[in-house]
Formats: sequence, C-alpha cells, structure tokens
Amino acid sequence: MSEENRPQPVDSAASPGASAPEPSGVDLARVALRAAKEQAKARGAAAQQKKQARRGGGLRSGARADGRDPMALGAAINRLITERGWETPAAVGGVMGRWPQMVGEDLAKHCVPVKFDDDPDVRVLTVQCDSTAWATQLRLLAPRLVARLNEDLGHGTVRMIKVLGPGTPRRGYGPLRAPGSVGPGDTYG
Repeated sequence: MSEENRPQPVDSAASPGASAPEPSGVDLARVALRAAKEQAKARGAAAQQKKQARRGGGLRSGARADGRDPMALGAAINRLITERGWETPAAVGGVMGRWPQMVGEDLAKHCVPVKFDDDPDVRVLTVQCDSTAWATQLRLLAPRLVARLNEDLGHGTVRMIKVLGPGTPRRGYGPLRAPGSVGPGDTYG
C-alpha cells in the first residue's frame, strides 16, 4: 500500500467537528461484558420473582423477626389501636372501667360515667348521678376531677364534665288511660 491510500489517523483535538472514535479491541470487550452482566442480572431477578411466586409470593418469614410474625394478643391490640387512632377513646374507656379507683368508692356508687364525646372541639365526659345531692357534689368536684383525668390521660383529653341528675322514670300511662286520650290529663274526664 502506498502512503496515499493508507488511512490517516484523525486527531480529535485537531479537528473539533470530528466525532469520538469507535471503540475497538479491549473497549468493545468491556462494553459487551457490561451488557451481558446486565442481562444476566435481569434474568436472575425474573427467576427469583418466579421462584417466590411458586412459594407463595414471598410470604414466608425468615430467621429474623418482621411484621408478619405472630405476636401476643395485647401487642396486636395495642398496634391496632395505634394504627386506627383510637388512643383517646381507648384511654377514656379505661377510665370508665377504673372509675371507682379514680373518684373513690362513695362517689362511684352514686355517679356513673355514661359517655365521652371525643370531638376535638368538645371532649366532654357525661356522668349520671342517682340523686340531686350527689350531682351537686360532683359539680363541685368537677374541676379537680378534670385535672385528675387529664393527669392520667394526657393534657386536654377531657375539657369538661357534664353532670346529669337522676333520670325520671319513663312515663307509662298505665291501665287507667281512657280510650282515645292523649295524655295523663284526659284519664278522668
């Protein structure tokens, strides 16, 4: 070959418009090896997924503890309460169960917690008393009782105690009711 026909090497620094040289030899081997490794990795991941699907979708627990392992009933209930956001109603329910220890035996015999309104704007504990005297006594003790409950349950859990007096018996008009009457005033007329 004459020198005129021989291809001349291109200096990339000398000619700014020239493209990067094509990889050859060792560079081609490296590119091919990298591509083969990526394909093998993808095939391995697909095989692993198929294997887990055959075994039940990977739902088996290994040697270490994870969220799928069995747990004690108390721990499961506490987890459920936390996940659902039932901390305040559960705590107030506990107070209703421990009412005699919190307010004393005498008061607990005559005053019973009926309901708790856990609306964030309200947070009222309703208590039913069996006489007006005990209702008055509880109204006098209400600020201290609210402080005691909030000390036990957390600040702001109970804002107010609503005290109900003794409930009047349900009016059943009885056997003296005249036919066609609308109330107790019509029974003797």
